[in-house]
Amino acid sequence: MTGIADTLQDTHARITAACAAAGRAEQDVTLLAVSKTFGPAAVREAHAAGQRAFGENYVQEALDKIAALADLRAGLQWHLIGPLQSNKTRVVAESFDWVHSVDRLKVAERLSAQRPPHLPPLQVCLQVNVSGEASKSGVAPQALPALAAQVAALPRLRLRGLMSIPEPAGTFDAQREPHRELFALLQALRRQGLPLDTLSMGMSADLEAAVAEGATIVRIGTAIFGGRTRRATA
Repeated sequence: MTGIADTLQDTHARITAACAAAGRAEQDVTLLAVSKTFGPAAVREAHAAGQRAFGENYVQEALDKIAALADLRAGLQWHLIGPLQSNKTRVVAESFDWVHSVDRLKVAERLSAQRPPHLPPLQVCLQVNVSGEASKSGVAPQALPALAAQVAALPRLRLRGLMSIPEPAGTFDAQREPHRELFALLQALRRQGLPLDTLSMGMSADLEAAVAEGATIVRIGTAIFGGRTRRATA
């Protein structure tokens, strides 16, 4: 029976191959294990296999998991990758290391104000709606420069880069297009003087396309933990 240590090894092999194909260094791509809907035992097993960064979509589920794994807290990095409502910013600011899904100034301002002073600055990415889907969260590309400048100026936050969740595409070339667009948006912000270094893009189905277009964090869930059978509540 295949365990999480095996699937992590397989995923790292995919990243290695994708980096080789793209002429990139493997150490430039971080694997974020998306543990949503899987319990603390699965995270503990992945940690034992060497995984340190974990992504969660639902705030309350993540908080329960963080509490259950308090003994490992110093060796875990918790990333919120799902939508964040304004009324949940305080617990997120207090408990997470990264937030990938900032798409409004109000949310960023609350995270900044509520980040405890004894913790390092909260690392944040701006979520961009590169596909223009009405159902998707994310700032529109044309509104991104203004929001990025405002968020970068907030204390207690460190703006690291951009995140996207494009709609699924059937071919490798089609998968690359939205990732290429996000890379171009990051480059434009860098030309404005923002010292950004992070592109959070790519999941189990399009990892290779994302790495080819410059992903620095790939968010992999199904390929590591398997198919999800339930939806957690936020």
